[in-house]
Amino acid sequence: MPHITTRPNGFASRSRSAMGEMNVTLFIDVLLVLLIMLILAVPMPVHETRVDLPGEPKCEGCLINRDQNSVVITASDALLWNGTPVTRAQLRMQVAAASALPQEPVLRFEPDALASYDTAARTITLIKDAGATSFAFTNHHHYRQF
Repeated sequence: MPHITTRPNGFASRSRSAMGEMNVTLFIDVLLVLLIMLILAVPMPVHETRVDLPGEPKCEGCLINRDQNSVVITASDALLWNGTPVTRAQLRMQVAAASALPQEPVLRFEPDALASYDTAARTITLIKDAGATSFAFTNHHHYRQF
């Protein structure tokens, strides 16, 4: 007669109902594979944008000092660039050329005491719009007494 050996069954003590936990390991593995495929499928940026960088100022007839320049408004509201009369368009070109230098010179603003406020305000706006960042007000001693 054959001998029958019985082994203890570890699952026999549990109930026969369905298992309530979900095995998420396979789910995570599939998501990681899909993520890697998505990364590999995205094309690498191969386009390039050409940008013209500023060089030396292209200003014909510009009278630019490398250290400092002055903008003067006379009592008759005439504009002077380093002592030379200029129009508003010429002033804008001079300031833009000075601002484009590698080491921007200081721009001294010297309005006359009798110059109109409107002309001074429009000139400051013009200088700002032309790109000047090194700007100084000078000759304040004219305005000590009103």
